[in-house]
Amino acid sequence: MDYSEIIDTLQGDLLDLNEQVNNLQAKADGEQRELTEDEVAEVDRLMNQFEVKTDEIERRKKMQAQASRLNESFGRKTDAEGSTEKMEAHQKVPARARAEDSGKWGWRSFGEFASSVRAASAKSGSMDPRLIANAPTTYGNEGVGEDGGFAVPPDFRTAIMEKVMGEDSLLSRTDNMTTSSNSITFPADETTAWDSTGGIQAYWADEASQLTQSKPALKEKQVRLHKLTALIPVTEELMEDAPSLDGYLRRKVPEKFDYKIQNAILRGTGAGQPVGILNSNCLVSVAKDTSTSPVQPADTIRFQNIVDMHARMYASCRSRAVWLINQDIEPQLHTMQFAPGSNSPVPVYLPANGAAGAPYGTLMGRPVLPIESASTLGDKGDIIFADLSQYLSVTKTGGVRADTSIHLYFDYDTLAYRFIVRIAGMPWWNSAISPANGSATRSCFVTLDERA
Repeated sequence: MDYSEIIDTLQGDLLDLNEQVNNLQAKADGEQRELTEDEVAEVDRLMNQFEVKTDEIERRKKMQAQASRLNESFGRKTDAEGSTEKMEAHQKVPARARAEDSGKWGWRSFGEFASSVRAASAKSGSMDPRLIANAPTTYGNEGVGEDGGFAVPPDFRTAIMEKVMGEDSLLSRTDNMTTSSNSITFPADETTAWDSTGGIQAYWADEASQLTQSKPALKEKQVRLHKLTALIPVTEELMEDAPSLDGYLRRKVPEKFDYKIQNAILRGTGAGQPVGILNSNCLVSVAKDTSTSPVQPADTIRFQNIVDMHARMYASCRSRAVWLINQDIEPQLHTMQFAPGSNSPVPVYLPANGAAGAPYGTLMGRPVLPIESASTLGDKGDIIFADLSQYLSVTKTGGVRADTSIHLYFDYDTLAYRFIVRIAGMPWWNSAISPANGSATRSCFVTLDERA
């Protein structure tokens, strides 16, 4: 009986079972949800099979050891190229994932994964079994895959996405959805409650009179995902320092993605990227203050600007709105006064507990958030009053996808790391709304005109 081949087959089954479990969990993590009942049952079934296979491997190994002892006791000999050498070669056991490494396919860190990729790509290098089991090629291929890529384990992809969706990101404040497709279509009703010319209407009716009919006025909104990428060639020298590579990739790529996404939400053109708030048709732009003498100078912000912007924010959106500002305007906010020139002027903006307290305060009761994507002082977009829940963002299921290739820069002895996220965004509103009584339009996004 060839125990080595049987054990190899069983170990291959373990790798397959482990991959199936991790794929189920990765799918749920990518969609930011718990496992369904069916998925939980499937995971339990696969894990039970894993234990059964593990027990059988241990039993086979004991049988193999027993047979070897018998052979040694009877003085059985083999030549240098015979079955004994073959058995020793087959006794190399693929690495198995620890319980705490579930979802990482056995890798303890991104640096360990990168080092194994490097070792496999070197001349006469050794191939880690974990790479073979999860490479984008058929199982059992001991060489490099035809496309030269090794998939990055799902837990590392999740860790990269966490920073993009962090507390300081505008994306986390939007109406965010996920899709497995490259585009998504939504029905939308853009009529107001006081609109009397279209959509669903309500009428007063006399007793026993015929009711007046109306029907919905729905429009279709189609959003097509755009691709945000980062391609990072990594030199042989950098690969030698796995901890540095791990920290570098896990920090820099999310930082770059975070800024690009935030900048697109504010000022995206819609051409190959999301439609930004400042380029949207629903944006309301408030003119500088000309009612107070002297006329507002260039590159300034007055309390009247804040009052005018707040008045143009649709009332239902105020409780969710935030002030997005460039840090250049903070000195003017801190010195802004209500009733300046009077005997008792009142500061308009102060952080909680006064100037010695927390650095972030409020205006009109809403948080003030400094962001790098806002325009500099005096330019349109240096201060924006926005209800970001009225901004639709759509991300591809699975979040950030990360891959490596040893072929792209093969002649430079360099690995290429590629990170991709598919994302789309646009305001839910197609236009500002006209009030039931009055002429000044209102919106969920309000900014201040240039003060030149």
